[in-house]
Amino acid sequence: MHRYEFELSLSPTRYVDYYRGKVRHVVVQCTTGQNVRFPASLLRRFVSPEGIIGKFALTCDERNKCIGLERIP
Repeated sequence: MHRYEFELSLSPTRYVDYYRGKVRHVVVQCTTGQNVRFPASLLRRFVSPEGIIGKFALTCDERNKCIGLERIP
């Protein structure tokens, strides 16, 4: 399994295109400097009135299929 950690800060206005499906994927730069792409739908459960802000960890299987996304302290 692979684990990718990154920070994300999306305002509510900016996330609207992701939420509506206009933009289907998010590309983030991990703490290792590596770029990772994943479905924007994974972020829906983290939306708050402030948008999406925080540190996250994306877990993928050996074929790089997304298994889960979690907020980390």
